[in-house]
Amino acid sequence: MHDAARHDSGAEDTATSGSATHGTEWLTVPDLVDILGEPVGRIRRLIEEHRLPATRRNGPLQVPAAVLRDGEPMSEVRGTLLVLLDLGFTEDEAIDWLLGEDETLGATPIDALRQGRKAEVRRVAQTLG
Repeated sequence: MHDAARHDSGAEDTATSGSATHGTEWLTVPDLVDILGEPVGRIRRLIEEHRLPATRRNGPLQVPAAVLRDGEPMSEVRGTLLVLLDLGFTEDEAIDWLLGEDETLGATPIDALRQGRKAEVRRVAQTLG
């Protein structure tokens, strides 16, 4: 759906190849229960509220470990994820963009968020629509 937008941003079309997520550490719901110290219901709520992006493309529901910082969900991820979803991205497409290299940012969007570049990441995300 958003192939042109991804190509314009310098990222490869990863909807089918998953290349942006190659080498990514994935956490299952039980992993998140252990790491976050929260019950399963709370983990599922964090996913439903888009505080944790999740996918089933590799089987069980999984979250990229990169969206956690200091044992907590990164607060910056939710707003960026909502921007992408509002533009019509699927959850998988949004995850691919967050984890994939972006020429405009000179880094992966998740790394740019970790560097405190939230406004810049969201500006770039908004241009993808």
